[in-house]
Amino acid sequence: MMQVATEFDLASKNTAASFLAELIAYKFLRDAPDETPDRRLRRLETTETSEEAMASWFQGHMACLDQLDGGNRASLTAADPRLFRLAQPRAARALIQEPVWKEPRTSIGHFLWSDVGGLVLHDLISRLPDDARLHDRILLKGVTISEIANEFGISLTNVKRMFKKAEIDSLLGWENPRNRGALWLSRRFIEDYFHWQSAKFAELDSAIHWAAGQIRFSDTSVE
Repeated sequence: MMQVATEFDLASKNTAASFLAELIAYKFLRDAPDETPDRRLRRLETTETSEEAMASWFQGHMACLDQLDGGNRASLTAADPRLFRLAQPRAARALIQEPVWKEPRTSIGHFLWSDVGGLVLHDLISRLPDDARLHDRILLKGVTISEIANEFGISLTNVKRMFKKAEIDSLLGWENPRNRGALWLSRRFIEDYFHWQSAKFAELDSAIHWAAGQIRFSDTSVE
């Protein structure tokens, strides 16, 4: 991972090392059995918990793609685990090289660059009505700074910091002063979110089709 982080300019070696340490501490990674021990290297492997989480994430995205075009990716992936094992690493590697995904627009970047900001952003978008992209502004009633802080277990200061840049740029805000009234999101803010997500779904779609082709070739090549 540290090699990948530096190769694609994702993080410094120290940041990557700290992240790996956290993954080990929370039991998402563990030391891999090594038949040829080398004290200069530490080989790690994913745990069952990590693999189940990744599979669930992947399966959920296959279901979303199916909703968009009436496909059958989710059912095929559930029936044949090889699809996930082939497609997920390919999609992940593609995404860390995809500028749209790697460097989200600043309107949403201040959410995504914080620890739980991505979850906050997804929650806001999930509240949108179906016709949200047809309007210049969409009101989200009942959304407050304190509610967000309580729901995601973060401080009010952190929540305000997430929103500040987008507020200054008039991409979102509240109807009334002092963060009162309904929260509104601008069409640009919403479009920037979907632009970012589109890169992810495009790579996942490409990867699952590639994986299906590989499996068909393998199955038909068996003698």
